Amino acid sequence: MEATGLSLVTVVLFLPLVGFIIVLFMNEQRHAANIRWTTLGVSIVTFVATLLLWALFDPNQPGLQMVQRWDWLPNFGISFYVGVDGISLLLVLLTAFIMPPAILVSFRSHALHERGREKLYYLFLMLLEWAMIGVFVAQDLLIFFIFWEVTLVPMYFLIGIWGSERRVYAAVKFFLYTMAGSILMLLALLYVGTKAGTFAMPEILAMIQSGALDFPFDGLFSPQSFLFLGFFLAFAVKVPIWPLHSWLPDAHVQAPTAGSVILAGVLLKMGTYGLVRFCLPLFPEASIAWAPFVAVLAVIGIIYGAWVSYAQTDVKKLVAYSSVSHLGFVVLGIFALNAAGIQGGILQMVNHGVSTGGLFLIVGMLYERRHTKAIDAFGGIWKALPLFGALSLIIVLSSMGLPGLNSFVGEFTILLGTLGSTVLGFGFALFASLGVILAAIYLLYMFQRVYMGELKEENSNLEPLHWTEKAALVPIIVSIFLLGLAPYLFFRPMDASVNALVNQVNPSAPAIVQSIDEQPE
Repeated sequence: MEATGLSLVTVVLFLPLVGFIIVLFMNEQRHAANIRWTTLGVSIVTFVATLLLWALFDPNQPGLQMVQRWDWLPNFGISFYVGVDGISLLLVLLTAFIMPPAILVSFRSHALHERGREKLYYLFLMLLEWAMIGVFVAQDLLIFFIFWEVTLVPMYFLIGIWGSERRVYAAVKFFLYTMAGSILMLLALLYVGTKAGTFAMPEILAMIQSGALDFPFDGLFSPQSFLFLGFFLAFAVKVPIWPLHSWLPDAHVQAPTAGSVILAGVLLKMGTYGLVRFCLPLFPEASIAWAPFVAVLAVIGIIYGAWVSYAQTDVKKLVAYSSVSHLGFVVLGIFALNAAGIQGGILQMVNHGVSTGGLFLIVGMLYERRHTKAIDAFGGIWKALPLFGALSLIIVLSSMGLPGLNSFVGEFTILLGTLGSTVLGFGFALFASLGVILAAIYLLYMFQRVYMGELKEENSNLEPLHWTEKAALVPIIVSIFLLGLAPYLFFRPMDASVNALVNQVNPSAPAIVQSIDEQPE
């Protein structure tokens, strides 16, 4: 149902842009502190607005809610078209939730203070939040693509200006990888929109369901499959799915702490969200046909990411490779193509954003005190900073998937969905479960090396946590327990939307799997 005035979704989307405009006209020399606090204040207001969005959302309605639509290029079927459903709601909430801790941890960033240009830094953070929310609420293919591309610009500069030693190399690599995938998606979405006569996703899906629009499918290399691959490769780079992951460790290691938190917390989820939002409903037959191949890549990523994490000597790179492993679970759940798998995948997007965002927060706080990311440089940190050690342990255990904490619910549901999938099954679940064991090994190994053991002399006089750092960590800890102990609060909003998606994709699954199996080699 379209809003007659401004919908709440539109308000949430443009709040960061309002903050951007306010800060743009502030004088950096005279109002440096005001710039920081204005950025934080806008991010908190945006988060409160998303909580209101969640409260007003009707979980019984599978379609879009709080929709806003304005004609932009009507002759080409392009409009500013935004709204949320159960698939996008939690990701909008996650985006707004991650930003205040990322901004708070920036207050004490040495790189920011040494290189200056604080105003530009906070402008980029607000521009990034605006574009990320736009990705999750856009219901027009071209508007979605514009928001998708805009996210590259502020992250490129955040890494390139305020990153570590090899920041320019990492920023360029991040930009080029994502751009290469995006070109393929642009070609595919232009074809889809041109053939449909509109770029509005709800209208395109209605035409597909009614039979008015059809993308022919007769095997793995049919026209529908090529369109599917155009979208899939762009999203696979962003996730990233093995073997398209090599840009990620460089970007994470070189990015400033806030950049790493946002990259892990939200930007990577744009890829997994795209798989659910576009690949599955637009190209259901191709999604089913390619699901086993995608699941193989996901399982390889789960095991490879965990194995390589254990070998790292750089604590930030260890956390970066853990993202490859954890997001492999999300992709596996999505391509189980059933309600349990997809719901587990969506919840695990949120869980990963919280847990891995938290890991990057604590790694950044260690870096600010020691100016090194080498695991061997630490040891006995718990003795020097007991509160910090206790909070870090909770975040590490949550990333491991300890029962009672957030990640356990998502991983369990994904494995449940994989076991019950008509296109995957027991073998995929078995190999994926190795990732859970390996995660415990490399995370406990890291924790023991950094926090336990003898306190090294150079770590004995570390500065206690500042109140801004505590304020950044507390919401993460609270959400870890909330997601782990009351997951129904997060499953309920997505129930109707995911069931509608599964009903659209799944009916033809057995026939398509059989036809692929019977194709001559």
